[in-house]
Amino acid sequence: MKRTLITVLTLALAATLGFSACGDESGRFKTPEWQLPDPTPDPVTPVTQDDSTGTDPVTPPGPVVETKPFYIWIDAAANFPDFANSKDNIRRDLQLAKDTGFTDVVVDVRPTTGDILFSSSVGTPVAWLGAWVTGGYKKFERTADWDYLQAFIEIGHSLGLRVHAAMNTMVGGNKTSLGQQGLLYRDSSKKGWATSYNLQSGIMNAIDAGQSTLFFNPAHPDVQAYLLQIIKDLASYKDLDGIFLDRCRYTGLQTDFSDESKKQFMDYIGVVTLEWPSDVLPAGTTYSTQPSKKPKYYKKWLEWRAKVIHDFIEKAHDIAHEQNPNIKFGVYVGGWYSQYYDVGVNWASPNYNTSAYFSDWASSDYKNYGFADHCDHMLIGAYASPGAVYGTGEWTMQGFCRQAKQKIGESCPIVAGGPDVGNWDSDNKYTQEQENAAITNSVKACYDACDGYFLFDMIHLKQADQWRYAKAGIDQALGK
Repeated sequence: MKRTLITVLTLALAATLGFSACGDESGRFKTPEWQLPDPTPDPVTPVTQDDSTGTDPVTPPGPVVETKPFYIWIDAAANFPDFANSKDNIRRDLQLAKDTGFTDVVVDVRPTTGDILFSSSVGTPVAWLGAWVTGGYKKFERTADWDYLQAFIEIGHSLGLRVHAAMNTMVGGNKTSLGQQGLLYRDSSKKGWATSYNLQSGIMNAIDAGQSTLFFNPAHPDVQAYLLQIIKDLASYKDLDGIFLDRCRYTGLQTDFSDESKKQFMDYIGVVTLEWPSDVLPAGTTYSTQPSKKPKYYKKWLEWRAKVIHDFIEKAHDIAHEQNPNIKFGVYVGGWYSQYYDVGVNWASPNYNTSAYFSDWASSDYKNYGFADHCDHMLIGAYASPGAVYGTGEWTMQGFCRQAKQKIGESCPIVAGGPDVGNWDSDNKYTQEQENAAITNSVKACYDACDGYFLFDMIHLKQADQWRYAKAGIDQALGK
């Protein structure tokens, strides 16, 4: 769908904030993550794109025909005007999802502020979120006192839908024109939890660097303990079908360069002295400005960051299953594996020998930190343009899904991928009719290439009334 104004705002924001080339908040020229919708499923910004190639009763889920799943994501901020205070609106739109043929809904319950839309012993409830509506970017307050996630579970199950909760993981605060929210903004004692950037001017805490979205340092033990408690609380919803971790990663290649990370890395490689940060990456290095001659410990650094995320995923998997043995645990990741080392994530199977294909950045041990075997299901952002539905490589929807399945193999039983149907044409190259056709064609292309289909985000189908195009694709995939 066409959003010329939002595209202009996005470009202006990227220029103003000057984020790293591979962070969510720049480069991809998509709706900013504080706008509509939050680019959650965490699309880490790719560097290049090749288009050529009342309370409802608790009801158990109704009988679901055992086909591969069709997931639809429900972003917290973008859908907040409709859902924050209205169960009737939740029921209305979940019914639309059901009628369209989706089998699973993924409800974002921890937006980029880091506050929560479920019950937790440590999290802070969301008070308001900003969303783009007619008339501009506005604040929407939550005045209802009923449990947001529980409402989705009860209503979704009454319709025969499976309901999964998604949470932005390594985030602790967000600042927009409407104000700032989040733990890192509220509690100055937690400043050390924020990630530190390796800037040209020196190493700087994200808060001091003026970042609008504040990420945690994934390696900080107190951060991990805090997040694991949140995940435990989320898994305690006994009727919840699954959990997806989004943004379970570093911000980009410029993070994290805190003293905590330096110490842990030195322990990992077994050295007592280190030229910091030049032995890892020169000051100011981003994904797109890496030197041709890599520093002494470059590959070991990327390996260690992948280990940090792997080990956290393993802990999160275990604590979720200890709390609820029946819950499905997994992650959302972007499908551009060849670039995803930028954010410290190896989402492949540990059986996939990364260095055999990407020897310029992957060490021989990088493969040991593939975490697909710690996931029951995974969502792959196959975020190509409307003109790149079919293909075998990255930057086609079908290719993203095929390659993800090849890299994951049997390590994770459910791998589903699909497009971002609202932020996929920033240059307005395609007509509305072409975009509608791409929605339909994307379903079977992705569904047949892996273990299911995934669409981001519900708000886009609602705004442009594109439900029928998704339904046509689902019907086609099922041979109807």
